[in-house]
Amino acid sequence: MAEPSPNPELPPWPHCGHGADPAAESVGCRGIHVSGHTACLAHLRDADRAAYLATLAPGSDVDHRGTPFTEALLSSLLRALHDPATGQPHFGTAWFDEARFSGDTWFAHARFAGVAGFTHAHFCGDTGFDRAQFSDAVRFEEARFSGIAGFTGAQFSGAARFDGARFAGDALFTRAQFSTTAGFGRTQFSHDARFDGAHFSGDAWFAQTQFSGAWFDAARFSGDAWFIHTRFARTAGFIRAEFSGHTWFEGAQFSDIARFTGAQFTAASWLGPVVCAKELDLSGALFEVPVTLQIAARMVRCGRTRWESTATLLLRYAKVDLSYAVFSCPVAIAAYPAPFTSGDPAPFTSGGRAVDESLLAGSESRVRVTSVGGVDAANLALTDTDLSECRFSGAFHLDQIRLEGSCAFAYTPTGLHLRHGVWPYRWTRRRVLAEEHHWRTLRADQTLRSPSSRHWRLGHHHANSVLNPAPEAIAVLYRQLRKAFEDGKNEPGAADFYYGEMEMRRHDRTGTLPGERALLRAYWLVSGYGLRASRALGWLTASMLVTILLMMGFGLPHESPRQEATGTVPPGGGKVTFQIDTEDPKNPTGDRFTSKRFEKALNVTLNSVVFRSSGHDLTTAGGYIEMASRFSEPILLGLAALAIRGRVKR
Repeated sequence: MAEPSPNPELPPWPHCGHGADPAAESVGCRGIHVSGHTACLAHLRDADRAAYLATLAPGSDVDHRGTPFTEALLSSLLRALHDPATGQPHFGTAWFDEARFSGDTWFAHARFAGVAGFTHAHFCGDTGFDRAQFSDAVRFEEARFSGIAGFTGAQFSGAARFDGARFAGDALFTRAQFSTTAGFGRTQFSHDARFDGAHFSGDAWFAQTQFSGAWFDAARFSGDAWFIHTRFARTAGFIRAEFSGHTWFEGAQFSDIARFTGAQFTAASWLGPVVCAKELDLSGALFEVPVTLQIAARMVRCGRTRWESTATLLLRYAKVDLSYAVFSCPVAIAAYPAPFTSGDPAPFTSGGRAVDESLLAGSESRVRVTSVGGVDAANLALTDTDLSECRFSGAFHLDQIRLEGSCAFAYTPTGLHLRHGVWPYRWTRRRVLAEEHHWRTLRADQTLRSPSSRHWRLGHHHANSVLNPAPEAIAVLYRQLRKAFEDGKNEPGAADFYYGEMEMRRHDRTGTLPGERALLRAYWLVSGYGLRASRALGWLTASMLVTILLMMGFGLPHESPRQEATGTVPPGGGKVTFQIDTEDPKNPTGDRFTSKRFEKALNVTLNSVVFRSSGHDLTTAGGYIEMASRFSEPILLGLAALAIRGRVKR
């Protein structure tokens, strides 16, 4: 830490003035006069200093504001206040405001019975207040710690104020106990700040504090915890921390990973808005009351997170992992469309000031859910989220999940492909689950991990086929999600999942019998499981063309049969009886493919589509052709109508 610039202002106490230089506007030594003398403790004559120290006893009040302390001078003061009963220094009221401690400074195990003041003090070396006891208020506002600052196990019975302090080295508050208010507002921690196991019984203020690395593992906040507009330059750890009061992270900025693994939020009703450049980990965290979280981060992990009451997660940019999260009450996860806003650093405020999201510059704005495995989805609602990479396998009550707004799924590969390097084909455009993507890459032995829309996507467990569900399991996922869409009155949205379910059944060689697979394959080939009108209409058109050709070639007789009348007139006259006889149609000969025959064949074919007899005289072969046509073509027409109905039904 840089040396402080000389303060030209006169201190508010009678000061030593040693080394003053009026020409340089220097007031000299700022140390307060020792009682009965005109110099500070550092500039007293040796005899006067010894006499003063001899007057001190354990528990004496001391006032050495502005005094420069060397290691030797501080040691002599601590020896004078040594308490034989405890073996440690014992202060009454102690004032060290603006004091300067050169070298290492050790107040370890010291006891301060009265107020302890270190405002604007400068500790040039390592500083140790380990296991020190502060029975009253202690003030370290604007203090500077150039080396390691140790407060391990320190006990602060009164208010502890570190507002505006600057820690250039590690700040160690491990297992420190703050019985009342702990103020660290605007404090700067240039290195690691360790609050592991610290206990904040009162309010903890870290508003506008700047951390490099911060660790609050197993810390306990019994009062309100304020981290408003706090900045964390490196990893911040709140692992197993307990927040019993209200918790405020409004406008907090995490430049690295923020870990809240196993943290407990007993009374927090609002958390955020928080901006995290990398990962915000809530794995195993517990939220006991209704809460709203506003998080902008690249990754949000909620594995095994427990929500004992309702919750709303408003997210931006994030990939969200919900694996094995526990939803005891309804939980809604939604993509927030605009930057979060924050108000003044006070509870329940809101305003128009947009939260700075520059840490996430270049990130994708969409919110992507990557897994709901092991989740009871009955209490889960997803709104405007991207589910193209989401793994649903292992989720319970998936048919009761609620998908609101615009929830995007993955699609089949686009463009033309070659099967066996020869036969061109194109995938039917439909929404598919990530599990089908992963299964098809295994089936095709695909090793290309490409973001291209022309390929199936590899899963994270591609190398381990055991962790990828089989077609039978994927069919169940499609069936449950289809029901969720149908319950939401979104029939067109459910159609793709029905298609996926049938596809997986067709490829399932363990749970689907061979005959059933053959039937499914025919159903797929003819009409895309009753969902592809173009395919059914194409087959209908082809069937009608074949029928027309067969009718022209074999079904229509060569010429219309002639009617012949025969009668018998008995001799002598009498009644005449006529018998009409029709000849059997004859197979055509000569030129069969004429416009007249085409017209007749088309009439026969069109009538067969709607189960009507054409009324034409046909050959024997033509009769069978018409029967086959009247059986198959109405089915194809019905499948086409069914497919169209499935796309427009509401």
